Amino acid sequence: MTPSHPKSSVDVNVSEIAGLKTQFDIFRFMKKVTEAYRARAFMVFNLPSTTAIDLQSSTVISSWPVELLAAYDQEGLVTNSPVMKRLRASTTPFFNDVSQVKLERIDGKAGFVAALFERFRMMRCAYFPTHEASGGRGAVSFSGDREAFTGEEMRELHYISTHVFDRLAEIRGYDTRVTDSLTDREIDCLNWTAAGKTSVEIAEILNLSEHTVNHYLNRATKKLDTVNRTQAVARALRIGLIK
Repeated sequence: MTPSHPKSSVDVNVSEIAGLKTQFDIFRFMKKVTEAYRARAFMVFNLPSTTAIDLQSSTVISSWPVELLAAYDQEGLVTNSPVMKRLRASTTPFFNDVSQVKLERIDGKAGFVAALFERFRMMRCAYFPTHEASGGRGAVSFSGDREAFTGEEMRELHYISTHVFDRLAEIRGYDTRVTDSLTDREIDCLNWTAAGKTSVEIAEILNLSEHTVNHYLNRATKKLDTVNRTQAVARALRIGLIK
């Protein structure tokens, strides 16, 4: 994608999304889109419930500054967020400028919110409601201090956001299926491989033959859709299968 010509590359972007394999791939892609549209940060999140007390637990991927998200959650701002309320009530994308719009918060923290986002130069934000095939709802946001997105840019970003959220759901679903399909022994062998042990050493530790250990590792490698045990360990770490 060429940063100076984002409007001519929407279809290219969507084609690229289909080929992304990991959440990190999508993170890098979203960073690129954010820069191309002259925003400062993005967030992909599942729509928090009305009883949610923080935003971080609903976040899928994000480039928000760590300090901003920490302050946001420390003050419990998601609880009475007018933005979240609007996202729950409508599926229409919208642009919000906290430097101009009079925020109405029943907790009296409107001034704090405005100052917080002003501090990180993220006062202007576009929100794009999304949903996955299972019905789970979410949204994608692009924040910064540039002028309001044009109507055409809003349509382009909505299109991209829909595909990104859908692809993330597919990747998470795949990771869950992989986790469920590996046996305890296969996971044990991956864990010891990650610890730097050879097949011979793992065989001694688990009281198995070297042949059996290699069999488990080969099966795990295949199930994780990787080409060798090094890649298998890396993927298992990424999806939280081993630590």
